Amino acid sequence: MKNKIKQFREEKKISQQELAELLNVSRQTINSIENGKFDPSLNLTIKIVRFFKKDLEEIFQMNDLKED
Repeated sequence: MKNKIKQFREEKKISQQELAELLNVSRQTINSIENGKFDPSLNLTIKIVRFFKKDLEEIFQMNDLKED
């Protein structure tokens, strides 16, 4: 899943470490999410959406779903 966490984080001028502390996760978790190596849990996704005050789809973009 692609996301714009890095973009929104940089707009707020906060580091990965600062965001991690605010969300109660490790900096490595934030790094992995930003780089698309890890999809956050629903709980963490909600925290991220609330922190940035954005709609879910503004932050996260699903990979194209193929319809039958």
